[in-house]
Amino acid sequence: MPIKFQGNIFTTLVLYLKSDELELINYALKKKINESPSFFKNAPIIINLSFLKKELNWNKLKKIILKNNFIILGISECFNLSLKKKIIDSGFPVFSNTKSLIKDKKIKFKKKFYKSIFYKNTIHSGQTIYAKKSDLIITNNVNEGAEIIADGNIHVYGKLSGRALAGANGDNTRKIFSTKLFSELLSISGEYCLIDSIPKNILNKSAQIYLKNGVVQIKKL
Repeated sequence: MPIKFQGNIFTTLVLYLKSDELELINYALKKKINESPSFFKNAPIIINLSFLKKELNWNKLKKIILKNNFIILGISECFNLSLKKKIIDSGFPVFSNTKSLIKDKKIKFKKKFYKSIFYKNTIHSGQTIYAKKSDLIITNNVNEGAEIIADGNIHVYGKLSGRALAGANGDNTRKIFSTKLFSELLSISGEYCLIDSIPKNILNKSAQIYLKNGVVQIKKL
């Protein structure tokens, strides 16, 4: 067969719009980009519209997003039928939120005991490591631009500069541990924060990352 369809895991930023004021959105995007230019440049994103109660000007919003050098993969949680049609007619897909579907189905994760996968070498920029149904233990550095993903917990006994995503299968009880935290993105069960959210007194220090009431927590070890 010349083609093959297969599921995979990718890191995708979700842009939640909490205002329909386009100038305010543009200003907020520029401010966020200035905080971490290399991270946001040409970043693929999904735009979440669940907070908006009225229709906005989709064409103008699209121009603002693209002008700020983001790549729009699609839209999620668009409840306005007129706006949804305009988005689809402009060539962009509208997705349902996976986490909402999980909540609707009332799926609960029982306490799990994960096996462990070990890496002793440096994880370099451009590399992606995925520990399926396992904890991931790295006894070296994770460089900027690298990505480590685990359905279980993540342990990095070195400098964590890349992206780390634990609980990738939706288990929000998983944690991330690092002896030297400087990560560009941290995620637990789809909830994430960027490097500017790491307290200055914890940067380059030992830390643990976990979820509490749906919010990513970063604490000293």
